[in-house]
Amino acid sequence: MRLTFTRMADRRPVESTVERDDGVVFAIRGAGGGADLPHDLVHALVEAELGISDGIWGCVADGVVWNSMRHVSGRQPPHAAERSARLKKERAAAIQRAEGVADLVSRLARGAEVLPGEAASGLPAARLEAAAGALRAAGARWAALRPGATETVVWTPVRRRR
Repeated sequence: MRLTFTRMADRRPVESTVERDDGVVFAIRGAGGGADLPHDLVHALVEAELGISDGIWGCVADGVVWNSMRHVSGRQPPHAAERSARLKKERAAAIQRAEGVADLVSRLARGAEVLPGEAASGLPAARLEAAAGALRAAGARWAALRPGATETVVWTPVRRRR
């Protein structure tokens, strides 16, 4: 899946494009803006770095369509809306866990205080620190972009064990 994030002027929502492997393309207007990494880009980087297959982007790759997504092109598979709703329900706990891990890594990257209970993600501290380092590097690249420039991430789903 190809994710393209467009850096907008300060205080403007981030414009993103999602090109799924099945050829369906969505536009997203997301949180973030200016020099700060967009929330959806944080998820893409953290989930890829930590091999999270059932987080936000794993769900999108598997057919979830969030309310913030607008269909742009490509033929959606039959029963796409039903599949999306079912996956959202089935993966609700995993999605919440991905939100928590993304927040944790983002806070580590910023050097913010992390309380002992918050660090209990089940992931080794070294992996979390590596993800935080990747996020810091991405943040520097993003901050250096001029408005209108883009950052593209090719998100490759992690194969889940059956």
